[in-house]
Amino acid sequence: MYAIIKTGGKQYRVEKGQTLLVERLPDDEGATVALEPILFRSSDTIFDRDGLGKVKVAAKVLGHQRGTKIRVFKYKPKQGYKRTQGHRQELTRLEITEMSNGA
Repeated sequence: MYAIIKTGGKQYRVEKGQTLLVERLPDDEGATVALEPILFRSSDTIFDRDGLGKVKVAAKVLGHQRGTKIRVFKYKPKQGYKRTQGHRQELTRLEITEMSNGA
């Protein structure tokens, strides 16, 4: 049994007990969040709107962290133009605690 959920503009394939890193959520550590399912697969596949309304995917917030540093470097040859910028993405670690189709 698995589901495909959508959070932070990205889609993830999740199973019960799995941990994953998603873009930062505003919830506190230890809180339970409901995730938006796009597809649910067990013995049958559910992907229509009224069927997904009954599907419940819940996750527990394990903690917040920052991703690895990414260097962004811009360069234009023969013009003396160089710019360096860094970026670290804010992330949230989730553990999938519950998946059910409500039927």
